[in-house]
Amino acid sequence: MSRKAITIDDSASMRQMVRLTLKQCGFEVLEAENGQSALNQLKSTQVDLVICDVNMPIMNGIETTRQLRAMPNYRRTPIVLLTTESEESKKMAGRQAGATGWIIKPFQPAQLQKVVQRVLPN
Repeated sequence: MSRKAITIDDSASMRQMVRLTLKQCGFEVLEAENGQSALNQLKSTQVDLVICDVNMPIMNGIETTRQLRAMPNYRRTPIVLLTTESEESKKMAGRQAGATGWIIKPFQPAQLQKVVQRVLPN
């Protein structure tokens, strides 16, 4: 049984890079272009991992994380925020919302794979 992940980012090229990286780790990968779209998908589908951009239109990553954590089946699912933001206040807001990890863009695929292994061991 393969693991399932979702990448949430308003950039199609960033979603593609995350998708390809996660596929190398054996994931089936869903995509959403904003938090609201992701929440709509995740109401009817369970994933094992969420990789989410912070700055997106419609619903940002911090609010998406907060809303996912309010859903019973996503209380313990690893949520990694992927962003250009490196300010400590943003990281703190992410942690308070329930984020499991934080990766600064641009990133190397190996960085994402390492974080995935840390938050979701085999």
